[in-house]
Amino acid sequence: MQVLTVNIHKGFDIFNNRSVLHELRAAVRVVGSDVVFLQEVQGASGPSGAQYEFLADQIWPEHAYGRNAVAEGQDHGNAVLSRYPVLHSENHDLSIPGAEPRGLLHCVLAVPDEGPELHVMCAHLGLRESHRRLQLARLCDTVGRHVPDDAPLVVAGDFNDWRLRADEQLTPCGLREVFREAHGHHARSFPSRWPLLRLDRIYVRGVASALPVPMARRPWDRLSDHAPLAADIELLEGRP
Repeated sequence: MQVLTVNIHKGFDIFNNRSVLHELRAAVRVVGSDVVFLQEVQGASGPSGAQYEFLADQIWPEHAYGRNAVAEGQDHGNAVLSRYPVLHSENHDLSIPGAEPRGLLHCVLAVPDEGPELHVMCAHLGLRESHRRLQLARLCDTVGRHVPDDAPLVVAGDFNDWRLRADEQLTPCGLREVFREAHGHHARSFPSRWPLLRLDRIYVRGVASALPVPMARRPWDRLSDHAPLAADIELLEGRP
């Protein structure tokens, strides 16, 4: 199976000048991942309806949305698009008082012929390191309380971890980052036109293998301020 994560910047280009939602849908469809993790996606209160439903149309029959914030009558948050049935979804509040609301969307997916249910979490963490440390602690606590030890898990999204400190807290939770495992460092993903900061991640636990998927620079460098990340994931065989 393949997973893709991208912060879609509420469907606007890197300069926030124009809507690129139609181009974004075409680009996501070309990649054709089985599970798509979206951050900064507008919900049903947006002027064109729920962006995650527009992006999922006819390709990903299942989706879930977790609202994180409401501004000027419009809400936005995280979303998961899936080719597999979504058995359960829950949005966990990671917000810190006085800062922009953040969330962790947890979904349980039924993957055909692959044994146990697949758990996926779509994350968008805060801009301040002190906030991220608290949010990462909550993420690990959520994993411990809601994900069985023998269940495969994928955690992906915008971690805003420009100081590269997140692994210190996530490694003890059993999570390993796909790009760091393969290349020795996290992928550069921000800003999309000239990626310098390593903000976006794909973490896994309880899978047989996970390998980065090379992504073309275009058209993504015109579709958001974040570049997308993708990975091929093989689940363990022979599970009861």
